[in-house]
Amino acid sequence: MSKSPFIESIRLILRTKRYSLKTEKAYLHWIRRFIYFNGKRHPKDMGELKVEQFLTHLAITLKVSPTTQNQALCAIIFMYRHVLEMDLTNMAFTFAKTPVRVPEVLSHSDAIAVINNLRGVHHTIGTLMYGGGFRISEVLRLRIKDFDFDRNTIFIFRSKGQKDRVTMFPELAKTEITKQIQKVERIHQKDIDDGYGLSSLPPSLIRKYGKAATNLSWQ
Repeated sequence: MSKSPFIESIRLILRTKRYSLKTEKAYLHWIRRFIYFNGKRHPKDMGELKVEQFLTHLAITLKVSPTTQNQALCAIIFMYRHVLEMDLTNMAFTFAKTPVRVPEVLSHSDAIAVINNLRGVHHTIGTLMYGGGFRISEVLRLRIKDFDFDRNTIFIFRSKGQKDRVTMFPELAKTEITKQIQKVERIHQKDIDDGYGLSSLPPSLIRKYGKAATNLSWQ
């Protein structure tokens, strides 16, 4: 299946502006939905009215959440502003309704009870998220080199908005992380022996450090 040159041009601009892969996928999804909703017409041949109709369709017919509708709006605005160099102004559409609910916040004891009911790697993930203030996506991207046992800190690189930060290393997670590192080391050594074991690295680091992708610290 051939790729759309227009969609690929949007992808290129998203990557040039260093948007996250998650945002890239979401934006391209909504742009495709917008194009298909309008009979595959090119966006340059459409304007505010078609955007309004699409957003209203999301709210009235599909009954999406306000967050989902706003994401679709952001994707379409990005396309018009940065790709087609057109600004959308004075739009009027039906907003998805935000339900009014009493916020539910877990107490410390409730959070600990939830974590204690997790097992294995899920318990480790829950402990890190609660003890270190991680997003789930941040925990799943952690590498061995990001843990500093001496300073009791964990480094988070290229998080939301491409920002780096340092957070605390929960004491309760240290034993589990140590066991996880030992487990990963065994798997990694077997992969190396079998001719595999490469980790994904930014192209600039591969050029600079050569075989760093085989280093345990990047696992």
